[in-house]
Amino acid sequence: MQKIKPLDHLILILGALFLCTPVVMALMSSTHAAIDIHSNGLYITPGSHGAETYTKVLTSRGGFTGDVTGLLMLTNSMIMGLGFAVGKIVLSMMAAYALVYFRFRFATLIFWAIFATLLLPLEVRIMPSYQVMSELHLLNTYTGLIVPLLASATGTFFFRQFFRSVPDELLEAARIDGAGPVKFFIDVLVPLSKTMMSAIFIIMFIYGWNQYLWPLLMTTDESFFTLMRGIKSILQVWVGSQIPDYNEAFALAVLAMVPPVAVVVIFQRMFIKGLTESDK
Repeated sequence: MQKIKPLDHLILILGALFLCTPVVMALMSSTHAAIDIHSNGLYITPGSHGAETYTKVLTSRGGFTGDVTGLLMLTNSMIMGLGFAVGKIVLSMMAAYALVYFRFRFATLIFWAIFATLLLPLEVRIMPSYQVMSELHLLNTYTGLIVPLLASATGTFFFRQFFRSVPDELLEAARIDGAGPVKFFIDVLVPLSKTMMSAIFIIMFIYGWNQYLWPLLMTTDESFFTLMRGIKSILQVWVGSQIPDYNEAFALAVLAMVPPVAVVVIFQRMFIKGLTESDK
């Protein structure tokens, strides 16, 4: 039996407390009045204005048009995160399936060409992408927010590694049973890839949820503002003439953390399992 080392546990506990302290302070401070935060600084104990603050943040209308709410921005961010994650998984699985199971010339070269796109981050290709979306009249649309970012070299790499670990006997058995390429993909590979899909879903959802630069360019209509895109604009309207609304700012920050944290907590085990299975 492995001996438990108290020092190791102490270091881990202190590290966890260090990382959680800013989140706890933001959550606790959001339940106090703005004047109290301005006068006394951040809090580590709950206040009495929590329900009032979060209700106002979610339902109060603001922005230049006076129609945008925190709940609307939260919904837009959720649509973008889910569409981004699901779309990347579908395209990555199809690309990896073609590279592994369709024997054609230069398949390896094509894969490395796809993988090389990791050297071209969004910031490098953002203006050409914006021009294409503008010419297609997809500005201020969910399609314009999601589709240009769907191609994923990372997802293709992980699914390619996983598909290469699938025994060839499964493919031969499927052929004997009369299963074609589409049936083999849907009935065999997709069920086997659930853990890998969960792992990629977490990565891509968080990446899509935290996008700021692309929504900043793509959306001028406040009804399509994501939470990351709209926080600054709404705060500029909500800032008072004397004291900024610190509690509402903290409330928005806490709300922005909830969905990514929930996704990680729910799929944590499948995430770890999916990443480890890709090496088998």
